[in-house]
Amino acid sequence: MIAIPYLTALTTYFSYGLLFAFGQVRDFFRKFIDWWSSNNLQGYAPICLGLEDFYIRRLYLRIQDCFNRPIASAPDAWFDVVERYSNDYNKTLKLTSNTSRCLNLGSYNYLGFAASDEYCTPRAIQTLKKYSPSTCSSRVDGGTTLLHNELEECVANFVGKPAAIVFGMGYVTNSAILPVLMGKGGLIVSDSLNHNSIVNGARGSGASICVFQHNTPSHLDEVLREQIAEGQPRTRRPWKKIIVIVEGIYSMEGELCKLPEIIAICKKYKAYTYLDEAHSIGAVGKSGRGVCELLGVDTADVDIMMGTFTKSFGSCGGYIAGSKELIQYLKYTCPAHLYATSISPPAAEQIISAIKVILGEDGSNRGAQKLARIRENSNFFRSELQKMGFEVLGDNDSPVMPIMLYNPAKIPAFSRECLKQNVAVVTVAFPATPLLLARARICISASHTREDMLKALDVIGRVGDLVGINTSLLNLRSCKKKREGAEVGLIKR
Repeated sequence: MIAIPYLTALTTYFSYGLLFAFGQVRDFFRKFIDWWSSNNLQGYAPICLGLEDFYIRRLYLRIQDCFNRPIASAPDAWFDVVERYSNDYNKTLKLTSNTSRCLNLGSYNYLGFAASDEYCTPRAIQTLKKYSPSTCSSRVDGGTTLLHNELEECVANFVGKPAAIVFGMGYVTNSAILPVLMGKGGLIVSDSLNHNSIVNGARGSGASICVFQHNTPSHLDEVLREQIAEGQPRTRRPWKKIIVIVEGIYSMEGELCKLPEIIAICKKYKAYTYLDEAHSIGAVGKSGRGVCELLGVDTADVDIMMGTFTKSFGSCGGYIAGSKELIQYLKYTCPAHLYATSISPPAAEQIISAIKVILGEDGSNRGAQKLARIRENSNFFRSELQKMGFEVLGDNDSPVMPIMLYNPAKIPAFSRECLKQNVAVVTVAFPATPLLLARARICISASHTREDMLKALDVIGRVGDLVGINTSLLNLRSCKKKREGAEVGLIKR
């Protein structure tokens, strides 16, 4: 858990309180304006009432230029960000024809496959010509091509499971699968910081839900012991089924799951393990096979493995891998398989080709080089940020590294100042994170060069100094000298 300094928490609460107070004052006067203005609802209730859209109107709109930034190129190490302007104090933003070439520190392009690739791109184009952009059908109708069958076999072999099923959207993979797997009389035990797709899927299942402290196996043990002892609510009957859901790399924290300990506890209480590897598959492990490979866990010990193709593979969609019986059951019952349009054929070919590159089946060692580079880049960037005095979350080898901002005023300040210096970062705040824990989430790619990272560190260091988020100016100055020395060394080489 993040230990927030008392003064930081106090000033952050004060800042939000000030914004809330001014927002309430503006809403008070707005009521009089609305009362005098004509009412065009004709008996209908307003679709957004009171506090339902208060956060959007009075807080988010002030800084919405920091979010939803459109781009005009592939999300490679550098990309083109479309410039926008507002004439009404950020209430609406208008696009211009101008773009800024920025260093990309926000996309999930972990292995660099999102840009044009010498092996993947020609095959995706060839598939586009052969199959068209869409199958225009669900998998059970006319939406299954030879590519879909090949993709499912390829994914199953890659993650080390007997079978797999693929879907056209990563978010739906969680939110549609969990209601099929669980129901009334079942128990879902979920990490407190699991992704929203898991939260919504669990809620939609009808099963009872318990939450354990983030990445804390000892608390998971307590929760399982208590729930098994108490049984179902009211009837006290034994649970029909128990499933524990965790993530490989937590997308907002950059932390690796304590998978070996969690699996041992699940075995102890005969609970199923559901592992979401959206951010870890392809990005960590010696051959890119995720946290199981990195932490030395046998995939046979993980009952259900979920992952997405939107990060390391430069495509779209998601998968579930498990036993043949499980996958066959999902093909008969999962709405995302029965009713949704199947994954686009060019996207499927992109995934297959990317996996082949990772495994070296393209006849080169580019896959191994990408994996080595993402690991080296991530650890270098994280260690440099920490030396500079920033509060950085996460573990080594993780390409996700959040920099804590806390105060709401620092969210737009950090984002805008970085953009002015041609570095595009993603800032994350409530409701994606708890109210006090706003952050900038840095995502490192194998396509970043050492020069790219040195530039990013220089800009983030200067912006951090300006905004006041680095804890040690002395560390900042010493690291700046080290970076200058490194730059001289690179020039000499």
